[in-house]
Amino acid sequence: MNSASPRLLLVLAAALLLLPCCAGTANGDDKEVRSFLEHYFASWSAQEMDAYGACFDDQAHVTFVTKEGRVDSMGLTDFLHSQRMAHQTSPVRMNEVPLEMTIRKGRLITQASVTWKLTKGAEVNTGTDYFTLIKAEGGWHIIALAFDQD
Repeated sequence: MNSASPRLLLVLAAALLLLPCCAGTANGDDKEVRSFLEHYFASWSAQEMDAYGACFDDQAHVTFVTKEGRVDSMGLTDFLHSQRMAHQTSPVRMNEVPLEMTIRKGRLITQASVTWKLTKGAEVNTGTDYFTLIKAEGGWHIIALAFDQD
């Protein structure tokens, strides 16, 4: 055994000890945030609009970017009303499911991007939601949502 081997073993041991604490942050593996986001999509699809609305902070702001790049922004009250109306006026039931989540946790703020699939009868759309979340009393809340459609 040469003199580099003990140092190499020490470095590898230290890396293995640090791996569990860093892996969750690096790959966004946060079960609470994932569960919250799954609830967000499930409540919308189930047309449980009170539960859906409760996912947002009272001061939340929502922005939609059209395929042409136009920005349409609204406050929470108007956004939630638009979502209720979308369900009420749709001739078929709509179902939106998350496909892939990437989560980045900061000290106070967590950001998540979620690709989704929206099924409306035979019509299928995809897009991405970009969430800014804060953990407050009672759990996670959306403080900003920006989204687009493919």
